[in-house]
Amino acid sequence: MEALYAEDVSNKKEAYSCVFDYIEMFYNSHRRHSTLGYKSPNTVEQEYLKMCA
Repeated sequence: MEALYAEDVSNKKEAYSCVFDYIEMFYNSHRRHSTLGYKSPNTVEQEYLKMCA
């Protein structure tokens, strides 16, 4: 996984933490979801906030 190549992990716990952060903080927020009309959660949130303003 590309996230691990950029990090200097020395044990399994650090590797797990790095992978978890990548999935939760980057991948899930940027990947497109079919239930959101094939938009990312970040895009949907930005559109919602514009609509509420």
